[in-house]
Amino acid sequence: MLVVIFVSLGLLAGRLFELQVIGRGDAQEVSRGNALRTLTVMPARGAIYDRHGVLMVHNEPSFSVTLTPRYFDNGKVTLLAEHLGVTDSVVLARLAEARAWASYRPSLSFRNVSYDQYSHIQEDLFRLPGVAEIVSQKRRYPSEARASHALGYIDEIRRDELEDSLYSGRYRQGDIVGRTGVERAYEARLRGIPGKAQRVVNVYGLEVKPYADGQGDEPAVSGYDIHLAMDAGVQALAESLFVNKRGAAVAIDAQTGGIIALFSAPDYDLNIFSGGIVQKDWVAVNTHPDKPLYNRASMNQMPPGSTWKGLVALMSLDTGLIDSVGPNSTVYCAGYHPLGGGRIFRCLGQHGQQDVVHAIQNSCNSFFFEMGRRMEIGTFRRYANMFGFGMHAPTDIREQTPGLIPDSSYFNRAYVHWGVGTVMNLGIGQGDMGVTPLQLARYIAAIGNGGYLPEPRLVDYLAHPATGDTVHIAPEPTRIPIDTAFFNIVRYGFRRVMENGSGRMAQIPGIPTGGKTGTAQAPGGMEDHSVFVMFAPYDNPRIAVAVQCENAGGGSLCAAPIASLMAERYLKGHLPDSPQVRLRLNRALTAKSEPLPPR
Repeated sequence: MLVVIFVSLGLLAGRLFELQVIGRGDAQEVSRGNALRTLTVMPARGAIYDRHGVLMVHNEPSFSVTLTPRYFDNGKVTLLAEHLGVTDSVVLARLAEARAWASYRPSLSFRNVSYDQYSHIQEDLFRLPGVAEIVSQKRRYPSEARASHALGYIDEIRRDELEDSLYSGRYRQGDIVGRTGVERAYEARLRGIPGKAQRVVNVYGLEVKPYADGQGDEPAVSGYDIHLAMDAGVQALAESLFVNKRGAAVAIDAQTGGIIALFSAPDYDLNIFSGGIVQKDWVAVNTHPDKPLYNRASMNQMPPGSTWKGLVALMSLDTGLIDSVGPNSTVYCAGYHPLGGGRIFRCLGQHGQQDVVHAIQNSCNSFFFEMGRRMEIGTFRRYANMFGFGMHAPTDIREQTPGLIPDSSYFNRAYVHWGVGTVMNLGIGQGDMGVTPLQLARYIAAIGNGGYLPEPRLVDYLAHPATGDTVHIAPEPTRIPIDTAFFNIVRYGFRRVMENGSGRMAQIPGIPTGGKTGTAQAPGGMEDHSVFVMFAPYDNPRIAVAVQCENAGGGSLCAAPIASLMAERYLKGHLPDSPQVRLRLNRALTAKSEPLPPR
């Protein structure tokens, strides 16, 4: 009997030691979980406004369901699935995710639950231990301008991201995070600072009351509101003009670089992401042949066509390839450049003697082929880099590509043999090169303002709704080291394009402007791309616009009317009801992108 008693006491003592010493941490966690629960209180995500205070993004209530695996009764899986309108496997999968995150803490497992589902679950909470409901938030987009690529979408954080140093310790399972656009670039400011709330819970995991009357709670701090440089009216106009088209339009303040409009066509509906995107919507938008998620405004690189001739003219004047006056100030155009024997390097007309201004006005290929023949490829690349081509722009748009500006090493890799003929094509903006609409907008702004390259920014300033603290975003433009006199010559050439050249149909009544049409060659026998750049007003530019229409023909057919209508809407505050405006609207709306060949 003594042996039995001592053995039993030894077993009990060992078990007590295991519970109180070895497993003390787990036991304390269970004990606290039975009595006290710490909840994360999510802050209100910052709202987004346009430059005139028009509300573009804000929050609205959304019902969500949390799971606490420690208290959940697996026998209630079917009941919860019926209330949520999902299969049992979905509930089990979310339960496994919650358990991997934290068994004793609630995990946000189902977002955007309907009010009817919310009500039914609330009625059955006593039968669903480990299940709780919270009122969270989702994004709402009240503006007529969708601006999907500029604003960006939000999404639930992924499990692998929770282990990333960028998010670890600050985010939890179920939190949302900005994925693209402003939502991504200003995630830290928009999100705010989460708070904490302690609640007394019973043995079934149901909340009973606030702990210590809420004295230990920490309130959430809302995020900053963002005020964009965007004009929602101009943005909405651009979106309405890109019907049946692929391409992009970027309009920026020619002095400060503030982005007035940024549109990529086709776009997508941000509302499908606001409450957590469903699988069928994600598949539809992600597999669409026109790639609506792809931001063509800052990533679509294609040859600039004749819009490039302003840069080549500046380079030629600055390096002495051509003079502004005197015997070396003109090139003769016979309708072709003689190097190709009249068969390869052709011009669209026989222009005779051409100086820089008339070569830009007439878009004389012969003149710019000759500049290409005279220039060195290294010099070409250096001057292109001065205007921001071939590199990422210093901007708050994270989704961008640097484009392609070739040099000798590139041509050595791309071709077995290359020579002066390869380089001559670059003089007219064709061949092995690629630029984005965002880069073109910076370039035409610099020409319009006389040599200052602005940093394009979507955001003008941030303001905190509670503290009143403001953060202004005002980077200084970069001075391009080219003589102002040369800029004035090229600027005047761009004005002549709008008055007597290919851009005259896009001239804004009553507002002198400068601009240049371009036709970019498309591969595979497809229709050429339509390109146009402009600045307005001519004497003191307030807006610079670049437009690309994919496979839509010459620059005057599609891109030019869209750009000029955007500029007029911004400068006048509205589009007048006039025959000239109606003509440009008709040209813009009837232009179409040639369908892409099937994959």
